[in-house]
Amino acid sequence: MTAPTAAGDVGRSQITAYKDKTKPADVRLSNINAAKAVSDAIRTSLGPRGMDKMIQSGNGEVTITNDGATILKQMNVIHPAAKMLVELSRAQDIEAGDGTTTVVVMAGALLQAAEKLLYRGIHPTAISESFQRAASHAVEILTNISTPVQLDNREQLIRSASTSLNSKVVSQYSSQLAPLAVDAVLKIVEPGHESVVNLTDIKVLKQLGGTVEDTELVEGIVFPQRAANINGPKRIEKAKIGLIQFCISPPKTDMDHNVIVSDYAAMDRVLREERQYILNIVKQIKKAGCNVLLIQKSILRDAVSDLALHFLDKIKVMVVKDVEREDIEFVCKSLNCRPIASLDHFTAENLSNAELVEEVGFSGNRMVKITGAQNAGKTITLLVRGSNKLVLEEAERSIHDALCVIRCLVRKKAVIAGGGAPEIELALKLAAQADKCEGLDAICMRAYANSLEVVPFTLAENAGLNPIQTVTELRNRHAKNEISAGINVRKGTISDILEENVVQPLLVSVSAITLATETVRSILKIDDIVNTMS
Repeated sequence: MTAPTAAGDVGRSQITAYKDKTKPADVRLSNINAAKAVSDAIRTSLGPRGMDKMIQSGNGEVTITNDGATILKQMNVIHPAAKMLVELSRAQDIEAGDGTTTVVVMAGALLQAAEKLLYRGIHPTAISESFQRAASHAVEILTNISTPVQLDNREQLIRSASTSLNSKVVSQYSSQLAPLAVDAVLKIVEPGHESVVNLTDIKVLKQLGGTVEDTELVEGIVFPQRAANINGPKRIEKAKIGLIQFCISPPKTDMDHNVIVSDYAAMDRVLREERQYILNIVKQIKKAGCNVLLIQKSILRDAVSDLALHFLDKIKVMVVKDVEREDIEFVCKSLNCRPIASLDHFTAENLSNAELVEEVGFSGNRMVKITGAQNAGKTITLLVRGSNKLVLEEAERSIHDALCVIRCLVRKKAVIAGGGAPEIELALKLAAQADKCEGLDAICMRAYANSLEVVPFTLAENAGLNPIQTVTELRNRHAKNEISAGINVRKGTISDILEENVVQPLLVSVSAITLATETVRSILKIDDIVNTMS
C-alpha cells in the first residue's frame, strides 16, 4: 500500500518543482527586458556624435542634454529593475563623474549576453560568478595597458578634459573650458591628500548673459546678487569682512501673536525703541571696524531693514544680504573666517581681511566679487556664462563632468585611449583568456568579452559609420597588437587614438566595468518580485 503513495508524492513534488521553475525564469526575463529598454533608450547618446534628448518635466520645463546621468535622473522609470540602471548611472556619476552613458550601455549588453546564456540552460549563479571573474581580469588588463600621467603635465590633463567635453552640447567650447577645469581642480588639491579632492571647494556659479566663451575662473568668491546698499560704497579696498547669522531688523512676535498699539504715544515709543535697537547693532559694527557685511538669508523676517541700510550707508559699510545657508561653509573656508551668530561676538578678531570687494556688472547683471582674501582656504569660483537657460545648464553639467575627469586623474594617475580602443582590447584579451578556461566558465567569459564590443559598435553607429565593418577592422588592428587603435569619429576612420589626443582616465573605465558587472549580477540573482502592503 505504501509504494503507490511514495510514487504519488514523487510525482507531486516533481509537478511542484516544475511550477517553481517557470516563475523565476519569467521574473528574470522581465527584469532583463526592462533594464535593456532603459539601456536602449540612452544608447543613441553615446560618444561625440551622440544625439541629444529633450526632456520635458511636468511643470513644462525643458532640458536638452546627452548626459546619461541627467537623462535617467529625469526619466519617469517605474519598473524596479529599470530603476537599478538609474541607480547604476548615479553611482558612476558619484564615483567617476564621466562615463554615465557608457556604464548603462555596457550593463544592457551584458544583460543581453546573460539572457542568451540562460536560454542555453546555464544557471544564473554560474553566469554571475563567471562575469565577476571576467570583470577582475578586465580591470587587470586595463591597468596594464594604461599610461601613467604626471599632475605637472598640464597639457595631458587638458587633453583628458577635452575628450570629456567633446561629447557634450558645448563641445565647440572645449578648448576654452578644458583649461579652466584643469586649473580649478589643481588649485584645490592639497599636496599629500590627492585622494580626497572635494569638488564642493569649487563653486560653479551660473550667470545668464554673454556666451559660454565668457566663462571665467575667479580666485575668490562671487555673490550672484548686487550690494544691498542704496547710497553706500560699491568698491572697497583693504576690506574687513564680517559674516553674520543674526538679523539687523526689529524683532518680531511669534507667528500667531499680534501687538495692538492703541495710541500715538505708544506707537512713537515702539518706533523709537526699534530705532535704538538697530542703532546699537550698527554702532557695534562700526566699533569692530567692519566695512563689508555679509548677512545670511533669514526665513522668519527681513535680514536687514531699510532703516538699518540707511545707517550702514552713513558709516560706509557695504552690505551683501541673502547669503544662502548652504553657501556659508564655502564662504567661511574661502575667507578663513567663522560666522558670527550674535552681536556679542562681533569683534575685530572675528573679521576677515580681503584686498578688494567690488560690485561688478556683466551685461546688465550686477554681482559682488571678493578677491585677495588673507590666509584664504583652497577654494575657487567658476563663473559660467550662457546666452540662454538651456545652454547655461548644459554648460554647467559639462563642466562638472570635466572637473570629475581631472579629479579621477588626481586620484588615480593613469590614462587610457578612448574611441572604443580599450573595450576591443578587453574583448580580445578576455576571449583569449576564455580559451584557457574549461566548461561553463569558458562559455560565460566569451559571452562577456563579446558584449564589451557594444561600446565601439555604438560609437560607430552614432557617428554614421558602418558598425560591423568598423568593429571588424578595429578587431583586426588590435589583433596586430595596435593597442591604441580606435574609432576616429571626426575623420570616420580607424586611427591611433592617442595621437589624436583622445584619452580618458583609467578610473572611469575601471569604475564602469566594475559597477556594470555588479548591477548585472544583482539582476541575475533576483528570482521573484514581492509587493509589500504599505
